[in-house]
Amino acid sequence: MLGIGKRDFVLFLLASAVIGITQSIDTSFFNNFLNDNYQLTISQRTFLEIPREFPGFAVVFVTGLLFAFGDVRTAAVANLLGGLGALGLAFWSPEYLPMIGWLTLYSMGQHLFMPMSNSIGMNLATDGQMGRRLGQINSVNTAVFLATSLATAFLFRFMKIDYHLALSISAGAFFLSAILILLMKPHSGKRVGKRFVLRKEYKVFYGLSILYGARKQIFITFGPWVLIKVFDQGVATFAVLSFLIAGLGIVFKPFIGYLIDSVGERFVLAGEAVSLIFICLGYAFTQGIFENLGMDKIALYTICGLFVLDQMLASVSMARATYVKKIALSPEDVSPTLSMGISIDHIVSMFVPFLGGFIWTIFGYEYVFVIGAAIAALNLFLTTKMQPFYKLPDNESAI
Repeated sequence: MLGIGKRDFVLFLLASAVIGITQSIDTSFFNNFLNDNYQLTISQRTFLEIPREFPGFAVVFVTGLLFAFGDVRTAAVANLLGGLGALGLAFWSPEYLPMIGWLTLYSMGQHLFMPMSNSIGMNLATDGQMGRRLGQINSVNTAVFLATSLATAFLFRFMKIDYHLALSISAGAFFLSAILILLMKPHSGKRVGKRFVLRKEYKVFYGLSILYGARKQIFITFGPWVLIKVFDQGVATFAVLSFLIAGLGIVFKPFIGYLIDSVGERFVLAGEAVSLIFICLGYAFTQGIFENLGMDKIALYTICGLFVLDQMLASVSMARATYVKKIALSPEDVSPTLSMGISIDHIVSMFVPFLGGFIWTIFGYEYVFVIGAAIAALNLFLTTKMQPFYKLPDNESAI
């Protein structure tokens, strides 16, 4: 297995930590930025998911075009694109249509980095320690996410920093991460073999990607919108929630990595599916139950708790990545297969918001999450088709 070395590990760890700044700002500010600057209706907000998610669909083709760059250089390009997009959103998006263009560029950077990050991270690990290594990297990323969320909550509550400054900071973090990755060895993580991989042997992974795309989009689009539109919450609330997510994630992400190595991906993904069933049902029925009892605050706190739990479960995506690594017919299949998975899940996630927005408008937001519970149940069924990997190998621990 290709090793990247201690120096490159430290550089990548720092780059991943810096990306935590961009993720915190995105989580804390983005939905309120859209609501406050453009006064979007639910239809306009759901339409935005096409340009926002299209880069995820296109990522398999973009990684194919950047094939000769290798994983490391492609990751640097991704963060440069993310930084340019953040600057465009900050200063060159006075109206809805220009904003869509910069949003697409920003999103391309984010989505292009996803498969490269997992591929590079797994190349940092010894056999049997992939979950642990990804957990370590994600934990450092989360620690910075936590610190940024705390600073954001404080500054926005007491100083009212504007969106231009927040997005400028995000752009600077993207650029710094790109520089750190460019300092890694040029050959590190270089991809060889095919530009595109689509094999019947990976059909379970593709199915998981489809269901993940649908489940993810319900929470990315409609989860925050419930807090904003139904419970009238602003940036400060999202910053506090981001702080809680990050604080818990410092412990939770390494724990998920440990579970992946010890009891296997199938157990971890099945646990995620069961949790999501209850989260979706909670989103659907909490307001009606507690408001009928005159307990509006309890309803808000419950939805906030469900929001935090769902965001923490996003780290379970590590299990899909390590599953691909374990079932891959050859090492060269891993990176393009991860990219293919992202493209497949975004085919679904581009169109789920349209359906969800229609259901929200006609029937109410509750029914969006009832459908989400059904998707989670399908996901639970599909985990039974996965190959089991249980035993934690006895080899040496990675640093």
